[in-house]
Amino acid sequence: MDKKVLIVDDEAHIRALLERALEDLEDEDVEFITAENGEEGLELAREEKPDLMFLDISMPKMNGYDVCKNIKQDPELQDIYVIVLTAKGQTIDKVQAEEVRANEYMTKPFNPDIILEKACGVLNIEC
Repeated sequence: MDKKVLIVDDEAHIRALLERALEDLEDEDVEFITAENGEEGLELAREEKPDLMFLDISMPKMNGYDVCKNIKQDPELQDIYVIVLTAKGQTIDKVQAEEVRANEYMTKPFNPDIILEKACGVLNIEC
């Protein structure tokens, strides 16, 4: 069964950087799906049921906290592993991510090697 990674960020260059960091996974039959705002990200999560989601916090239409909260409250989606990516690094932001049950909280700029390592672990792929 193919695995899916959903990347949700309103900045095209961040989506591209994440895809580039994860490009080695394409050889492992991992499909990448992208969304440029929270509303679209939630809709794609419902349609595609990805295994892993990289989710920006500050986005138009719906912020990442609301997207994560909706996912974790939905019995059909709650198992999606959500990694919140944000430029915000304050304690209050981490607490908010925990409150909406994000699986992990990472700050930007991110290390591409760590992104790949996290994805491999979540998807149970040897990297």
